Amino acid sequence: MRSIINILRTEGRPRGFGAIDIIRNIGPGLLVTVGFIDPGNWASNFAAGSDYGYALLWVVTLSTVMLIALQHNVAHLGIVTGLCLSEAAERYAPRWVSRPILATAFVASISTSLAEILGAAIALQMLLGVPIVWGALLSAAAVAVLLFTNSYKRVERMIITFVSMIGLSFIYELFLVKINWPAAVHGWVVPSVEQGSLLIVMSVLGAVVMPHNLYLHSELVQSRQINRTGRGAIERALKYELFDTLFSMIVGWAINSAMILLAATTFHAAHQSVSDLSQAQALLTPLLGGNAAGIFALALLLAGISSTITSGMAAGCIFSGMFGEQYHPRDAHSVTGIVLSLGLAVVCIMLVGDPFKGLLYSQMLLSVQLPFTMFLQVGLTSSRRVMGRYANSLPNKCFLYALAAVVTVLNLWLLADTLM
Repeated sequence: MRSIINILRTEGRPRGFGAIDIIRNIGPGLLVTVGFIDPGNWASNFAAGSDYGYALLWVVTLSTVMLIALQHNVAHLGIVTGLCLSEAAERYAPRWVSRPILATAFVASISTSLAEILGAAIALQMLLGVPIVWGALLSAAAVAVLLFTNSYKRVERMIITFVSMIGLSFIYELFLVKINWPAAVHGWVVPSVEQGSLLIVMSVLGAVVMPHNLYLHSELVQSRQINRTGRGAIERALKYELFDTLFSMIVGWAINSAMILLAATTFHAAHQSVSDLSQAQALLTPLLGGNAAGIFALALLLAGISSTITSGMAAGCIFSGMFGEQYHPRDAHSVTGIVLSLGLAVVCIMLVGDPFKGLLYSQMLLSVQLPFTMFLQVGLTSSRRVMGRYANSLPNKCFLYALAAVVTVLNLWLLADTLM
């Protein structure tokens, strides 16, 4: 993989490669970041921190390292080929390989939309007393309107604002509570799977390394059609993209870690397990006092709406890519993908008995689909027929395949643990 040093290197750098240019090119990574700072993440992180303290922080670290590598890799696909992951799979992979994987990825996008819409519905219930089903319908309708009426840039700015509002409060609170930092550092770097924690481990992993985000990131990058402007523009875009990905994913790592740390300090220390998102409003009490419940619910609503936008876009991208088409909010196949994802998610919510468990299991299902998308992606980005001179080097290829193997082993472990 390209080193971050290459971004800061001045020798031979293109004209205008400065701070202003970097800021102008940041966007796709932050848009993807909101996809793993969503209600599903909130539920997984709060469960991890309340049940196991600092012990599962390593999952966030591992997931973020995996995410940086995978998002950077899939963005290369979009920049170099001008195709999103779904389009590239349809064009270059055998039909018997691409269609089942894309179909399961679309199902994963429905699972993601379920978590996001459910989170927004829970927030509406907390704020206004709206029943879950009606809240889900209202949330899905609001997202559909936003998707079908906004351009990429307007959506990007709105979502980045949402992420900032949601994340800064959690990070700031780390200075207001007493964190056992030596234990936290140990939890970040030393893997351990506590008894009975495998479901939570896989939920946190699936909530961070989300399959639909890989499709979405490649779509957001390829929509700029950089590959049509020559080799120099491609090289320049690859450097900007790495900065965008690193910055955005580190922000995500900090916010997810802060959630686990606060849950460990607030709930685990009191031997209290989180089984309802409304309990987690206690995390904001040191900062906001009596206003914590309302602001927590508002943040949850914003997280649900904004992350449903990204999952809806990803669903449209995956579905249109199966027909060899780019995503566009007025394209028939893109519209069909969005409507199916949001509609089926709402139907599933009507059947969910326990909303909190619904959030956890939806994230776990993402980790089950993830290896299939990873193997497909690495196969495409390692192919010279697809990527030309930008195909993965042998070390990078081996590293990415190793990550896919790790997720596969964890999934098989979860399956064996479930069947026992």
